[in-house]
Amino acid sequence: MTASALSHPYCIETRNLTRSFKNVTAVKNLNLQMPYQSVYGFLGPNGAGKTTTIRMILGLIRPDQGSVQVFNEPMTRNNIQIFRKIGALVESPSLYTHLTGEENLEVTRRMLNLPKANIGNVLRIFDLQSARNRLVKGYSMGMKQRLGLALAMLGDPQLLILDEPTNGLDPAGIHEIRDLIRDLPKNSGVSVFLSSHLLSEVEQMASHIGIIHQGDFQFQGTLSELQSHHAPRLYLQVSDRDEIGKLLKLNGYAVTANNGSLQVSITSPSQAEQINHLIMHHGYLIQQSTIQQPTLEDIFINLTQK
Repeated sequence: MTASALSHPYCIETRNLTRSFKNVTAVKNLNLQMPYQSVYGFLGPNGAGKTTTIRMILGLIRPDQGSVQVFNEPMTRNNIQIFRKIGALVESPSLYTHLTGEENLEVTRRMLNLPKANIGNVLRIFDLQSARNRLVKGYSMGMKQRLGLALAMLGDPQLLILDEPTNGLDPAGIHEIRDLIRDLPKNSGVSVFLSSHLLSEVEQMASHIGIIHQGDFQFQGTLSELQSHHAPRLYLQVSDRDEIGKLLKLNGYAVTANNGSLQVSITSPSQAEQINHLIMHHGYLIQQSTIQQPTLEDIFINLTQK
């Protein structure tokens, strides 16, 4: 990594990035900032501009205006030095199923003129040593996805760009890939830019979140910052639901019925204690009282459908 990159906090930075197709503006003045050694979850509904943004970051299409910097250097299609520092996996990996896992890696190693030791390194990182001599056509979906990640990491990249890396996997495979991706910055020093529709998985992997809708950011920052901007909810299981609902509304609380319970918007756990005390003070019984922080999916829906 160059000295200028080390002094700059962002692995990827876009400035007023804009791209239109005919009469549709796919991306509008996007200012994306991805810190080094983070897992950056890039989220948005279908048609939000995610794919267009990723293509501009990789230099595959040019913006109408604005700029992209990767490692604090302008990203252009001819900047070979930057491309050598980037690995990518887009949905399902392209594999030679009639070759072994190790032979697949060897094909890419020769094309990129990489050290032979790199193959052993990625086989170890992605736990494929015992399957290195098996034909890929006999691999499970999870093993194929791990091999795809190994191919993306073969050149020892500083940045890994993943688009739907758990696509088509069963729950066990998703769990396996999630743990691998989450630990890559710590174990390998790589920065991971991740786009996925599986928000519950992104919530368990990402340190930073960018939510794009209609080509523009609705939020960008750490996962904890995103959660702090959205109030927790109090769920109450009570016997006199209608009466208690009226009582809470009379006292200024926002209350909705939710699957047989009452959902109350609160600002802190201490406010939940006040609500519980109010209900019991009026002689009602509380069967269960639970505080829940909104999930990433809850927040995503709120931001993109408001």
